[in-house]
Amino acid sequence: MAIHNILGQKGEQIAERFLLKKEYQIAAKNWRYKKMELDIIAFQDNLMVVVEVKTRSTDFVENLNEIITKKKQRFMIDASNAYLENKGIDNEIRFDVIFIVMKNGKFTLQHIKDAFSPLA
Repeated sequence: MAIHNILGQKGEQIAERFLLKKEYQIAAKNWRYKKMELDIIAFQDNLMVVVEVKTRSTDFVENLNEIITKKKQRFMIDASNAYLENKGIDNEIRFDVIFIVMKNGKFTLQHIKDAFSPLA
């Protein structure tokens, strides 16, 4: 497995533990829709939270608009709606991003709630 895939998996594990500590209920990880996937689908209260996890090995973090492009946003919205329909549930959706920087065996984590609006 490529190093970037291992880094990404580790980042998703860290993000999942972080969300669980914040009392999110994890409903799905790596949920596939068409040819892509949603990293984490969680629920908090009556809100479905779709989390895109971005893990890097350097301190450099791109602009949020460069990482979550309009095309990526559209996919996340469509996939989230498909998840809700597939599960027969009707919840509001929030889209978050968790940035993780792993360096020298340590990590920093930044949780951006409402990273974009599905109405944008």
